[in-house]
Amino acid sequence: MKIAVLDPASGIAGDMFIGALIDNGLDKSWLERLPSALGLDGVEVRIADVQRSGVRCVKVDFDIPEQPHGRAVSEIHRLIDAVRIPEKVARSAHAAFEAIAAIEAAIHGVEPDQLHLHEVGAVDAILDVVGSIWGTDLLGIERIYNTKVALGDGTVKSAHGVLPVPAPATIRLLEGFSVRHGPPGSGELTTPTGAALLRVLSKGVPPQEYTPRRSGYGAGTREIPGQLNALRIIIGEAAVDQHDHHYHEHVHTEHLHVLSADIDDMSPEELAGAADVLRSEGALDVVLLHTTMKKGRLGTRVEALVQTSDLARLEEKIFLQFTTLGVKTFDVVRNALVRESHLVRFDGRDIRVKVATLPDGTQRAKPEFDDLRRVAEETARPLAEIRSEVMNAISENRLNAAEARGN
Repeated sequence: MKIAVLDPASGIAGDMFIGALIDNGLDKSWLERLPSALGLDGVEVRIADVQRSGVRCVKVDFDIPEQPHGRAVSEIHRLIDAVRIPEKVARSAHAAFEAIAAIEAAIHGVEPDQLHLHEVGAVDAILDVVGSIWGTDLLGIERIYNTKVALGDGTVKSAHGVLPVPAPATIRLLEGFSVRHGPPGSGELTTPTGAALLRVLSKGVPPQEYTPRRSGYGAGTREIPGQLNALRIIIGEAAVDQHDHHYHEHVHTEHLHVLSADIDDMSPEELAGAADVLRSEGALDVVLLHTTMKKGRLGTRVEALVQTSDLARLEEKIFLQFTTLGVKTFDVVRNALVRESHLVRFDGRDIRVKVATLPDGTQRAKPEFDDLRRVAEETARPLAEIRSEVMNAISENRLNAAEARGN
């Protein structure tokens, strides 16, 4: 399996990422055509070999005409959707900007959809994010890992004033990663764009054993005395047994959040109704747990699993729907089965069926209960009987599909 190990010993930024990919063999002419492919007219691409601490590196710069101050997150998503790029590249690019927007929105106290990104929303960041993600896909890299991330030190100027390094968005995006501050005098080494790329692309610590095939260096902007200011990307082959290959093919890793609050003054009906509101508003899962609070009072802990893009909005919903005075946030990693949704016709009615692919490649199907109940009410037939017939229909469809492949 072809892997890439990002080595951000001097931090990571989008232009450093692309430079290291070019140094690893990514086609320069493809990068030069990227702005026009994204509908960003007037942008020129400069690719140069430079020296950083005596090591040859590739420096990438985008010369961008004057732009309006800030771009709405929705505008960036529309730009990504409007161009012809591979689906998985678009999906990761959306995820990167959703993560940035959710965290910036939480920092500034606004809704993600209302956020206008400044540095991160600029044209060069769009090129950095899409170019890095698309470039790894073009090089055939199947999985990405990273070593410890250097943050830098000092301060950095932003549209909101002088901020400490790492910038607030950068450190929030790197929650869960192994990082280090410094070295002294280095300034900002890891940018929000670089942190977002790590969050979306990296699977974490590299495998203990792999075979390096090639390495490349993407130069940072400055020459830092006594330090190689470049991102190194090592491309190699990792041994993977058949079980591990199937496991990672059918199980994907998600960086999510848990919103948690403890309640001791709401009735069960009120709690259930408020939990339903969270589910309808986009929470991936909501559970109500029995707990014991101060003075031995029985209470209920509500835990909502949410995506980064929904974090600020659903936290506000908890305050509005529950009587809690405080909400805790935990960053979590979820390994989830790949799943699809299908429609099965039953007695002229559609029933949604969720089909999950297990790590060994087999599939498990489950009809949506709400659809089963609706059809049972409309047809006056037992729900269990409808479920049995739907499952039989699914099995027959699989058998027919298998026979068709065999022919």
